[in-house]
Amino acid sequence: MKSEKNKSSELKGISASAGIAIGRVYILDRANPCILQHSIADSHIKEEINRFKRALEKSKLQLKEVREKARKDIGAKHLYILDAHIMILEDATLIENTINIIKGQNVNAEWALKESLESFLKKFEGIGDEYLRGRKKDIEQVVYRVLRNMMGYHMESLADLEEPVIIVAHDLTPSDTIQIKRERVLGFATDAGGKTSHTGIMASAFEIPAVVGLKNITEKAKNGDSIIVDGIDGTVIINPTADIFQSFLKKQQKFKYHENELLKTKDLPAITKDGRRVTLLSNIEYSDEVDLAIRYGAEGIGLYRTEYLYLKRDGLPAEEEHFLDYKKVASSITDGYSIIRTLDLGGDKFISEPGDKEANPALGLRGIRLCLKRLDIFKTQLKGILRAGHYGKLKLMYPMISGIDEVREANHILEEVKGELKLKGIPFATDIEVGAMIETPSASIITDLLAEEVDFFSIGTNDLIQYTLAIDRINEQVAYLYQPLHPSVLRIIKGIISSAEKNGIPVSVCGMMGGDPVYTLILLGMGNIESISMDPHSIPRVKKFVRQIKYEDAVRIAGEILSLKSIEKIKEYLNNEIPKIYPEDLDSQISNQVTGREIKSYGVKAQGF
Repeated sequence: MKSEKNKSSELKGISASAGIAIGRVYILDRANPCILQHSIADSHIKEEINRFKRALEKSKLQLKEVREKARKDIGAKHLYILDAHIMILEDATLIENTINIIKGQNVNAEWALKESLESFLKKFEGIGDEYLRGRKKDIEQVVYRVLRNMMGYHMESLADLEEPVIIVAHDLTPSDTIQIKRERVLGFATDAGGKTSHTGIMASAFEIPAVVGLKNITEKAKNGDSIIVDGIDGTVIINPTADIFQSFLKKQQKFKYHENELLKTKDLPAITKDGRRVTLLSNIEYSDEVDLAIRYGAEGIGLYRTEYLYLKRDGLPAEEEHFLDYKKVASSITDGYSIIRTLDLGGDKFISEPGDKEANPALGLRGIRLCLKRLDIFKTQLKGILRAGHYGKLKLMYPMISGIDEVREANHILEEVKGELKLKGIPFATDIEVGAMIETPSASIITDLLAEEVDFFSIGTNDLIQYTLAIDRINEQVAYLYQPLHPSVLRIIKGIISSAEKNGIPVSVCGMMGGDPVYTLILLGMGNIESISMDPHSIPRVKKFVRQIKYEDAVRIAGEILSLKSIEKIKEYLNNEIPKIYPEDLDSQISNQVTGREIKSYGVKAQGF
């Protein structure tokens, strides 16, 4: 029997990268140093400032060394993450504020930098976008690197690992993850982080199982402990019993087998048993992900979220940077098309004065609203998209549409940009298709009017659910109310699809609902959906599911749930019907989807797990 010290314990977190990792714990100590304030004499101010600058330069040199080593080991694909951290070290506001605090308050450089950091981070308060909140963590990580260098802390490197381990840490920096040797790192488990944190992004890109947001795993685990990281269900088990170990070993083997089997059919069309065809596309965050999308069987890019072009640099991207980035995507997708969504950031990243902070950014100056206010930003991006469209099949899409005037104004600006490119003799896509994201209730009600102004619709289910149910999906206090199966949500989606059919306009889905087999079943049954876009890793599972069901069953099931009055009744009905039309182990097909965990609450049993 295990001693109390080594007693098995289970922690629940957030699945960031699918798979099962079994191994030994390696604690990566990145504890933030304790910063104390002390006064300095006027005669020491200059030296204190120089000490701060030396720490900045040392930190920059460290990151550049990591960058150069990573370029040799893994190529240039993921180096943008380190570029962003280096640019933070060069941020004039952060540097000047720190120096001014040293001079104005006669305090030590560590305290001044800590104060400057806290002031800097206040600008992120109230940001609802999970991806942007993850960038707040980037700033903290970079500044604490400088602080450690000022205080003489030794920085461990994951490049020095000599045996396969599972990394346990409070959080991981991009410079940590980019140095890993995949044969040495079996998995990640962190206190902090979310699905869009760099740890999750990199783990997924490297296909390393990861669970984040565990809150206190660094307190529970010890170096050398046995550990299981279940990136399918978001669970971590420390010092598992022999029985638990054996059950997860089987789960790991089954997962790997199942993943390999899915990839064998990745290039087959997504067509139901009775002949209904649907195009499966991939959502991507940055252009390098297009290779991963193709590898998992994507027939194109259904949503390129272009925000990272703005977040990875100090200042705004130039037209040429837009052009080269989108050209890479256009050139990579040879048989299909790629949809480039115009900028969908809130005003937070362009605010310099604290007084300009919006009380509710999710309902504020974001998406098309920001673009129409900042025409310099909008026109630069449109030029890049149009020019890249000359080298492949690109479409562009406006986010956060709430009324017809926004679309008309955006289209007017698009025509102006075309005219400017034509005058300069620059080749561009003259007949590029334009679409609108339907993600606000107001847009869903006037789809007949919007159909007169655009070439296609794309249903953004993430925001559509949030705005329909009046809940902040990031707020853990009300997250339980975020229900894709709410009757009002299903009726709105059905209304959009029906309106699109009536007005002869193609409609697709690009939110998280598309990456879940059960929701795909419902969406297909609601009408003529041209394409569904999802995370690259979800494509093989959804494709297999589509190929093993009948369209007539999807129509029947969708029709029935639209008549039901509550979420509970809908779940109960699905729980009874899905095993009849898809008798295989549905839970293993869903794997890492958030909704996959919902299916378990329906009662569908994971027969092999």
